[in-house]
Amino acid sequence: MNSNNVLQAGFFIVVLLAAAVPMSRYLSAVMNANPNANPDGNSNGKPNGISRVLRIGAPIERLLYRLAGVDPSTEMSWKHYAIATIAFNVLGVAFLYALLRVPAWLPGNPQQFGPMTVDGAFNTAISFVTNTNWQDYTPEQTVGYLTQMLGLTVQNFFSAATGIVVVIALIRGFARHSAQTIGNFWVDLTRVTLYVLLPMSLILATLLMSQGVIQNFKAYEDVPTLQTTSYAAPRLDAQGNPMKDAKGNPLTVDTPVKTQTIAMGPVASQEAIKMIGTNGGGFFNGNSAHPFENPTPFSNFLQIFSILIIPAGLALLFGRMIGDRRQGVAVLAAMAIGFGVCVFGEIGAEQSGNPALAALHVDQSASALQSGGNAEGKETRFGIAQSGIFTVATTAASCGAVANTHDSLTPIGGLYPMLLMQLGEVIFGGVGSGMYGMLVFALLAVFVAGLMIGRTPEYVGKKIEAYEMKMVSIVVLLTPLLVLVGTSIAVLSDAGKAGILNPGAHGFSEILYAFSSAANNNGSAFAGLTVGTPFYNWLTAIAMWFGRFGTIVPVLAIAGSLAAKKRIGVTGGTLPTHGPLFVVLLLGTVLLVGALTYVPALALGPGVEHLMMMGAH
Repeated sequence: MNSNNVLQAGFFIVVLLAAAVPMSRYLSAVMNANPNANPDGNSNGKPNGISRVLRIGAPIERLLYRLAGVDPSTEMSWKHYAIATIAFNVLGVAFLYALLRVPAWLPGNPQQFGPMTVDGAFNTAISFVTNTNWQDYTPEQTVGYLTQMLGLTVQNFFSAATGIVVVIALIRGFARHSAQTIGNFWVDLTRVTLYVLLPMSLILATLLMSQGVIQNFKAYEDVPTLQTTSYAAPRLDAQGNPMKDAKGNPLTVDTPVKTQTIAMGPVASQEAIKMIGTNGGGFFNGNSAHPFENPTPFSNFLQIFSILIIPAGLALLFGRMIGDRRQGVAVLAAMAIGFGVCVFGEIGAEQSGNPALAALHVDQSASALQSGGNAEGKETRFGIAQSGIFTVATTAASCGAVANTHDSLTPIGGLYPMLLMQLGEVIFGGVGSGMYGMLVFALLAVFVAGLMIGRTPEYVGKKIEAYEMKMVSIVVLLTPLLVLVGTSIAVLSDAGKAGILNPGAHGFSEILYAFSSAANNNGSAFAGLTVGTPFYNWLTAIAMWFGRFGTIVPVLAIAGSLAAKKRIGVTGGTLPTHGPLFVVLLLGTVLLVGALTYVPALALGPGVEHLMMMGAH
């Protein structure tokens, strides 16, 4: 670590935490405003800070309710809320799958791309609807403009909104007492999309375009290269088949290349919601390492910031909605501490580099060789510090966007993003999903503490009983089950092992990372693993769907159960959940669950690879 790395990481964390305060105020004003009230005021008629935004959006909001036949004054039980959530997302899968299968019939496809395969389209539809954005295809060579906008970008909005409304429903469960409802899914979805995601995306897209991110509908352009490049291409017969000589060796012909095809498209609009909604699916295969998606260090800072600003705001929103802001500060503190430790650990691992390189250069000292760190797979315009912050941010959240190649990280550098996903992405986490995941761990933490002192556990005035802990167990254990079973199937089957391009511990890490990413709805890849096959398409699609909605349903069940409970008063035996002790307890619970579950698998992957690196193998 050097002073530059410390300064960049520290500056980012300070800016993020400072911005979380106004973000939480805005979210609170949006979600607490009465949709039937005058748009200039909140539920009690007093003006609030978003009156102008509400005034602009109110006619659209009311029109959407009329078109959908939704009564915004009617609320739902947790079961109805869950049914609406699942039904809406199933329709999203069907619609996106259809778009990916019939591009030839659609306008906005200047490159005349053909349809995806059945398994590829199904995997992609599940991926974008579940906020995973796992991409095993090259977007600029596969998907037309209309499909990018109407299919992928729209689902970026809706999948992000789904995560946010679920955590809002859970917070209502803590805030209400003796209630049978937790809100209206359609109202929550509309308000989050219209007043939060859409305006933030418009602002970010404008800022990104000012930095050079492209936004157009031009056909791809062929431009002359500065120098001619030649490569050996197969010689073809009259039927277009590769030719061989008498000994069976392939015949080749030197082919000069004087032009390069430059992909165009509406990039900034998709890039904005990709980051704000912690989606992560890029317009280009290079994702946020591509200069048309992320051209400058400032655009890189904006993208990292936009990944985490809503999750950070949601932590403080929790305290606002339950009437005790200290609770939100405690959760945010736990997230910030975990994030800071991982950021400095990641940058430190990459800055240390590979000590084995010193043995290759007898004329230079080891310290001089390592001072530059591990620059492999990183954009020179971002360097190790910004690449390290991006790596941690995108895997602490369920974003999955990448600005550097995770496959080129050092073993310990690759351990951090892998472990962050495996912990459930609760260190800030995805929009909504990170916060409801952290609240689930909070329930587990107070339950463990209650057992230790022999009292019925309680959290923010609600008793935590058997039903809640059953639901907590499902949430905590489901994704590890999907990750470890999926990884086991892949390493035991010929179809799974066929995709491995790197042998040994690194190849195992690639498979473990892939299923950690899919089941936790992250979407980033370690690379080096061929996943565009029916085997991986079907298996990762199953992991993505159940990793998302297999946890959402029990979270909503917890919300319904808590809302129906009476609020209990604080007594001398109540565990304080707003101070440093609880922050440590919460972080310890998260780490303990992760350690007990994943340490054996991590030892076989990054652990073995680190020992090999240190042994100069």
